[in-house]
Amino acid sequence: MSNQKIALVTGANRGIGLEVCRQLLALSHHVILTSRDEAKGRKATAELNGDKNLTYHPLDVGSDESVATVKGFVEREFGRLDILVNNAGINYDTWQTAVGADLEESHYTMEINLFGPWRMSQAFIPLMKKKGYGRIVNVSSGAGALNGMRGGAPAYSVSKAGLNALTIKLAAEVQEANILVNAVCPGWVRTDMGGSDADRSVEEGTKGIIWAATIEEGNGPNGRFFRDGKKIEW
Repeated sequence: MSNQKIALVTGANRGIGLEVCRQLLALSHHVILTSRDEAKGRKATAELNGDKNLTYHPLDVGSDESVATVKGFVEREFGRLDILVNNAGINYDTWQTAVGADLEESHYTMEINLFGPWRMSQAFIPLMKKKGYGRIVNVSSGAGALNGMRGGAPAYSVSKAGLNALTIKLAAEVQEANILVNAVCPGWVRTDMGGSDADRSVEEGTKGIIWAATIEEGNGPNGRFFRDGKKIEW
């Protein structure tokens, strides 16, 4: 396993996260599938036919204790982490307005969609620095792009705009350590959150995430926003 890439995917029991795991496994990476709901996570792991390169670990990205636990697990079992896909996300709150939004609900959305990836990055960047290699992919959304932003889905949109800003900040701090941090918009994807009317399959939405997670050595893009491997505006 010494030359095998180790990847961790958050929110991976269904949808895009599960497909990211599937595609990384197809590239012969060792994948740590994580989810807040352990029963659903273990069911998802079973769906991938018990691949020997697949490990399950429960994870709540909104909990400092849970993040510390998974960090300790990765350090003990693998000694490093090469790829971190911050996919866990909640609450596409199209029914709310910014003026009337439930702020308690909105705060929790920020906790998962913004502070979750921030916690995970703080936990694993030091481990990546030790090896001198890392790829962090923040799964964002066009809803978080300031360019053309309008009303609707206020908590979700603001959380993803914050995630985009975090991407830029982290990238600037780790660019000398061969760690690339990029945000990816998968598009409108047919998932539980996206709904059945979405115009993209899970497989299509996942391709850009895999691209960003597997950028080879060299001067790859850093601190950028992509869709399908092409740069888009923040």
